Amino acid sequence: MNDHGGTAGGTHGGTHGPGITLTAGTLLMRPWREEDVPALLEAYDDPVMRQWVRLPVSTPEEAARWLELQYEGWESGTRFSFAVTDTGRGGELVGNLALKRPGPGPERAEVGYWTAARARGRGVAPRALEALTDWAFTAFGAEGLVRLELLHQVDNVASCRVAEKSGYAFAELLSALPPEFPLDGHLHVRRAPRHRHRHRTAGSPLSVRPVCPPPGPATAGSRV
Repeated sequence: MNDHGGTAGGTHGGTHGPGITLTAGTLLMRPWREEDVPALLEAYDDPVMRQWVRLPVSTPEEAARWLELQYEGWESGTRFSFAVTDTGRGGELVGNLALKRPGPGPERAEVGYWTAARARGRGVAPRALEALTDWAFTAFGAEGLVRLELLHQVDNVASCRVAEKSGYAFAELLSALPPEFPLDGHLHVRRAPRHRHRHRTAGSPLSVRPVCPPPGPATAGSRV
């Protein structure tokens, strides 16, 4: 168990298994299940969130395919996706959280998330992201993970603020890549605790100055 209550189990066992759960106060993060489909469809039935996410989920068939992609990610070890629920509200689904490790290098990974409309303004994203961050560095540190990246479009203001609150420093302005990414993006970075001091003394380009304009809904990951 880590400081945020991460536990491992499930049919595969071990720290990377599908039985992993993370906790942060009343928030419980667990792998997605088939019974989450109605809540998933409700979350995606939000015009504000739909402007940021890349994969639409508007029918039961699309929801089933979305869940299958999450299962495949766990199986391949390239994407670890968690349903974020609130035990203080009867297990209500309040968001999604993911750690993505698609590249060949073990030293870096990407985090992404979205928050359901009903849960915005309750600090869900920063709390969930902190739990995921601690788990990622604990679970994959021995494999060489030292850097987590958070990406968002420049007009996704809430994600920028979540990054700042969660210790993901602004690192770089990314140029637009239309048509998939029509606007510039922000790259935020958080380093493993044992590497932070070394990186600062080496003359880090990371900025701790505020870079975010006024707030909006939070969604982040892969330039959404």
